[in-house]
Amino acid sequence: MTRTIWGRMNSINVQKVVWAAEELGLAYTRHDAGMAFGIVKTPDYLAMNPNGLVPVLDDDGVVLWESNAIVRYLAARYGEGGLWPRDPALRARSDIWMDWQTTAFYPAYAPAFSGLVRTAPDKRDPAAIEASRAKTEPLLAMLDRHLAAQDYLGGASFGIGDLALGPTVHRWLNMPITREPRPHVEAWHQRIIGRPSAACFRDLPVT
Repeated sequence: MTRTIWGRMNSINVQKVVWAAEELGLAYTRHDAGMAFGIVKTPDYLAMNPNGLVPVLDDDGVVLWESNAIVRYLAARYGEGGLWPRDPALRARSDIWMDWQTTAFYPAYAPAFSGLVRTAPDKRDPAAIEASRAKTEPLLAMLDRHLAAQDYLGGASFGIGDLALGPTVHRWLNMPITREPRPHVEAWHQRIIGRPSAACFRDLPVT
């Protein structure tokens, strides 16, 4: 069996997929793609992912794009009873946070990340960065309340929701921005990045 992941490791969407593969103990080959690495607009790549974005997974001929879909697929195929609980209700408790990361948290925090990390100081928009911070803080407060009652997003066990949201929160906590203290989020963050599988992203610079 051959398994290939395309995508640069400073993409949180690639980090999700690589982390899932590591957590599941899957062998894979990864090729840098996107931004400075190019590739994503080539005909061969667009044949795999018409969006021209990263990541892409080729799992022995099963070609998938969209990071959360890939994580769900890997968990369902290789992690039944672990990352993919047999109980649909338990599975859905993690699944909620995958969608929340995409629809709520990422859009709120992304302008601050882009402005502070990927934009030269003389080209930054302080108002946009502050607006992003102001939108993100209530979401972190909500997350903190949720994690006050349990160790992981889906309950007592590490799951796909933690995989999906973890890299984004890791960025937030390592950005040069003023943050409100969120003790439960910070404790959860330490739990998840302490997993051996998290080595694939936790020591990388935030870029």
